Amino acid sequence: MNAEKKIQHTDFLVIGSGIAGLSFALKTAIQFPKARVVIVTKNEKNECNTKYAQGGIATVWDKTVDSFEQHIEDTLRAGDDICDEEVVKMVVKNAPARLQELINWGAQFDKLKDGSYSLGREGGHSQDRILHHKDITGAEIERALLEQVEQKENIDFYDFHYSIDLITEHQVKKKQIKRLEKITCFGAYVLDVKKNIVKTFSSKVTMLATGGNGQVYNTTTNPVIATGDGIAMAYRAKAEVSEVEFIQFHPTALFNPGEYPAFLISEAVRGEGAILRDFNGNRFMKKYDEREELASRDIVARAIDNELKMSGDPHVYLDCTHIAYDEFNKHFPNINEKCLSLGIDVRKDYIPVSPAQHYICGGVDVNKKAKTSIKNLYACGEVTRSGLHGANRLASNSLLEGIVFAHNAVENLSKRFHKINRPTNVPVWNDSGIVKNMEKILITHDRNEVKTIMSNYVGIVRSNERLLRAERRLKGLYEDNKRLYDHSELSVDLCELRNLITTAYLITQFSKNRKENKGGFYSADLV
Repeated sequence: MNAEKKIQHTDFLVIGSGIAGLSFALKTAIQFPKARVVIVTKNEKNECNTKYAQGGIATVWDKTVDSFEQHIEDTLRAGDDICDEEVVKMVVKNAPARLQELINWGAQFDKLKDGSYSLGREGGHSQDRILHHKDITGAEIERALLEQVEQKENIDFYDFHYSIDLITEHQVKKKQIKRLEKITCFGAYVLDVKKNIVKTFSSKVTMLATGGNGQVYNTTTNPVIATGDGIAMAYRAKAEVSEVEFIQFHPTALFNPGEYPAFLISEAVRGEGAILRDFNGNRFMKKYDEREELASRDIVARAIDNELKMSGDPHVYLDCTHIAYDEFNKHFPNINEKCLSLGIDVRKDYIPVSPAQHYICGGVDVNKKAKTSIKNLYACGEVTRSGLHGANRLASNSLLEGIVFAHNAVENLSKRFHKINRPTNVPVWNDSGIVKNMEKILITHDRNEVKTIMSNYVGIVRSNERLLRAERRLKGLYEDNKRLYDHSELSVDLCELRNLITTAYLITQFSKNRKENKGGFYSADLV
């Protein structure tokens, strides 16, 4: 492993290429046409959680039947009284304008025959307000944003570039810093995966938009890149992190043993009238919530989890047989195709489903302007705790959060960017003392162990004893990984493991400190 000796200077460094990172980069490039914007992403340009978002993006579009007040109330109810109400109001009221921008940038949402937008409904929503593109809304938004970004001459895109660590006073002044000290971000160290060299990016402003951490669990709908990199990097840099104990499990992932990640059966399918049935074909949601299948995700996921634990069955069923097939295939062509590939005909067969980790509601603390506790470090999207989601995210509010906070960050920077000085004395990456004889089986084994620990002890239902067991095992993994990391040649796998252990440990610690069951956090000892 070599370090590139030349420092790459930029004005804006964007880490991540989902809706949050791309919309920020695009708006920044427009707002500051003479500035240089660099986007780094660990895999292909479009490989991110945004790409896999099926359901859509929530906004009050038809004000004749919907209102900001209703969307706000639905969000607060789903968040189980943990949301920041002022943030919720801000996001909801900004949503229509941000959606119109996406449309102006070329994102295409499904329309009805009269030319109006087809609005769907998902769990926790009181009105039809989900704009969607079939069942691949995220992929459509990603396509449109990438096309716009690629047209901007002042944006440089580096794919297969994996961010290792943020650069702060710790590296620049060679001193240990404490969590509550005044800290500044000066850029990041980034591994060029194809050339196997570490590059030093010095930047006036850094934006974290790295997405979630689903890979800490055995069963997740997240792609394999979702390893908690941003949360872990920010935590190591001493940024404030909170509410990571609130993990959202999607109730209806396709039960197909051996497939990884799990294939998501969108919330919108239940919004179209699909019914949950137990292994014997009986409906059960009425026992848990008056909204039945349209209750919020935490309630439905816990209900299914409870049914499976009581019965010992491997899955429950989603019944779509009463939904008009032409409409189902029109709205959910990819889900239908997937089911047919497994011999499931939704006209007469039930879809086997079970819960899977889907979203982390907490993360790096940001204010309404997307500013973190570290100077010149911004963050938006799933990597953050913005106050919007509270204890449980309302369906289709995630894409919305990303574009609203990206917009707010650019607005804030339009007032202060000219005051930010170019970082000086930024050291290049130090790769001395490494060895190249690391056994990769150690990484694979430890990664699988993290997943097993979190799935068994820090899942949908937790307990004090389970959390203590998780803590002990994760401490051992942390010590082993630290020795390996300090003396081995860097690789993406090694760095990802480091971040997975960090975020798993944070989730466990915050779970231990939570003394009340709320939303995505549920302890059997607090009942």
